[in-house]
Amino acid sequence: MPPTASPSQLGSGTMNHWGRAMAGAAALTVAATTYAAGIEVRRWTLRQATLPVLPVGASPLRILHISDLHMTPRQQSKQRWVARLADLRPDLVVNTGDNLAHPRAVPAVLRALQPLLALPGVFIFGNNDYYAPKPKNPAHYLFDTGKKIRGGPLPWGDLRAAFVEHGWLNMTHARCQLTVAGQRMVIAGVDDPHTKRDRYQRIAGRADPAADLRLGLTHSPEPRVLDAFAEDGYDLVLAGHTHGGQLRLPGYGAIVTNCGLDRSRARGASRWGAHTWLHVSAGLGTSPFAPIRFACPPEASLLTLVPRNTGAGVPASAWHAAGVS
Repeated sequence: MPPTASPSQLGSGTMNHWGRAMAGAAALTVAATTYAAGIEVRRWTLRQATLPVLPVGASPLRILHISDLHMTPRQQSKQRWVARLADLRPDLVVNTGDNLAHPRAVPAVLRALQPLLALPGVFIFGNNDYYAPKPKNPAHYLFDTGKKIRGGPLPWGDLRAAFVEHGWLNMTHARCQLTVAGQRMVIAGVDDPHTKRDRYQRIAGRADPAADLRLGLTHSPEPRVLDAFAEDGYDLVLAGHTHGGQLRLPGYGAIVTNCGLDRSRARGASRWGAHTWLHVSAGLGTSPFAPIRFACPPEASLLTLVPRNTGAGVPASAWHAAGVS
């Protein structure tokens, strides 16, 4: 007669199986968290894309898009890496906000951007230029109630004064014409839509069709703002805020965008309507209360703009990521 297992033996085997599974899951969670908080959050990445938005026959134009530094005073590795981006010699630097994460971070931001401030540049501000971050329940991002949690005021006025003093143009509710690398650009920007500071009506109106490039700037890529830029004929809109989702799942992508934008556009280049291109930077920082990134390294973006007849255009999923030595 073959041996049989007693109920107690069967229960013991099942418990051992579940115990091993739970131990394995716990170990995997610890490893993923260690990687996200200890390695990827400082894996500075340069992403590159080619976008066909210029007139036929125009020479290529290179834009360095920086966003969401969320700088604190001691982030020296980030400061050194950002400063070296000047070696790329872009034609224009665009900063789409959220530079600050600490009341005493302005000097750190200026150290990071100092070499880039010598180049033509434009900027707008985001919610974490005006207000400091605060600890939040992660459920706040998964189940948005519409309530904004704000910390104390940040010294955005000092930062604005320093940028303007170095020659960067403040595009907050402003329109301007700028010639860069022989290309005539029309640029317009709004204040932060995430905190409902945007007043698009102040810049509304058809963008000059004779310009070589019509460029729109917004910190948070809220669809209402993107629709307005597209309706006014802008070729390209640059935004940040989403952190690319900050935590991404393989095969799924961003879990949330922290705004009205759909998950598929949380980072990188995409079309918005028939004419307009949208580029969303995943940014270089995080809240100091959630210093982790997973499958979404901190990034700056080098965008090469080319004539529309080239057929170029690289989707976010096919981007090339490269280091800056």
